[in-house]
Amino acid sequence: MFLTRYSRQKPLELSRHLTRHLSSSSSSSTTKSTPSKLHDYYSFKPPPSLSPNPENPNKNFKKKSKPRYRPPSSLDSPKKIHSNLPFDFRYSYTESSQTVRPIGLREPKYSPFGPGRVDREWTGVCAPAVDTKVKSVEEGPEDPKLEEKRRIMRERIQGLPLTNPERKALVENCHRNRTKRQIQLGRDGLTHNMLNVIHNHWKHSEAIRIKCLGVPTVDMKNVCYQLEDKSFGKIIYRHGGTLVLYRGRNYKPKKRPVIPLMLWRPHEPVYPRLIKTTIDGLSIEETKEMRKRGLAAPALTKLAKNGYYGSLVPMVRDAFLVSELVRIDCQGLERSDYKKIGCKLRDLVPCVLVTFDKEQIVVWRGHDYKPPENVGHLLTHRELFDNSDEPVSGVEGHDYSD
Repeated sequence: MFLTRYSRQKPLELSRHLTRHLSSSSSSSTTKSTPSKLHDYYSFKPPPSLSPNPENPNKNFKKKSKPRYRPPSSLDSPKKIHSNLPFDFRYSYTESSQTVRPIGLREPKYSPFGPGRVDREWTGVCAPAVDTKVKSVEEGPEDPKLEEKRRIMRERIQGLPLTNPERKALVENCHRNRTKRQIQLGRDGLTHNMLNVIHNHWKHSEAIRIKCLGVPTVDMKNVCYQLEDKSFGKIIYRHGGTLVLYRGRNYKPKKRPVIPLMLWRPHEPVYPRLIKTTIDGLSIEETKEMRKRGLAAPALTKLAKNGYYGSLVPMVRDAFLVSELVRIDCQGLERSDYKKIGCKLRDLVPCVLVTFDKEQIVVWRGHDYKPPENVGHLLTHRELFDNSDEPVSGVEGHDYSD
């Protein structure tokens, strides 16, 4: 068959193919007959897989059986999360006051972190960092060393202060035309889960833009203080409700603090009533007459929903120089929102709350009103940080880094 295949070719090519075929067949026959000389020439020892009778090196090896699937159960006791953050865990750090004691709870003390997930006991208001065995609101005094621990931790993370060119470069990178990264701070203020969001943004950029709107903007100083105190960052720019929060020179994303997340929003405890039946120092008839006159007074301003209220406290103080009653129109706002605004005005102006009827806030300046002399706790509309040695808030005599 091989000869017939090449019978039509030229004699020279035919002889060439024949010699090549015969030489290859002879060489193959010799290799089959003679043993391999690789071991003699190169000291080559074939692996067991290439040997004619391979031996299994894992004779006694037994494959482990796969465990059967077990669905998760609430009866299992998972390992509790431990956090070294030196402050009490609250749902909102800006909208909760540590000075006002609640008079009751609206629900049992269910931890919003989940059952058995955190090694801190939930008291109904917060999860204290000091005594983990606290089981009531009144127990457990606050550790005076917590503030010192926060200050030391903040100084270690911040490192050397920023220079003016560095600060301006960070602020420019946070402008709207440069980045869309932004954190919204709304009616609930600085919540606990928002701390985790801030650290997530700090993994990608050194500074993050925060937009503050709604009820917390009445007291912007408290917002700035809580942001720096709880996140250990530094505010390097503020214009109205827009902030730029810097993470620090020595911040390392891989060594970020452990922040357990709240799985649901806890119910707010019961606090004393803001509006009493009679105002202190007045009779029932005088109180009713004052409420009528307050609702009939011209409105000082109308608050927009989710607006910026940073100039509300100075407006009320200036109005008290002319009139003893001030009315603020809050139509369109949630009732809980203008109640919180009234509570902040009572503490910051200060003044006496008269009524919240008809979606209005009516406040009274009280007897023998004197304008407050020290108004340094209020922030201006815009803060300049050209001098890196000046306080964060721009207010003389007060430094948030402490």
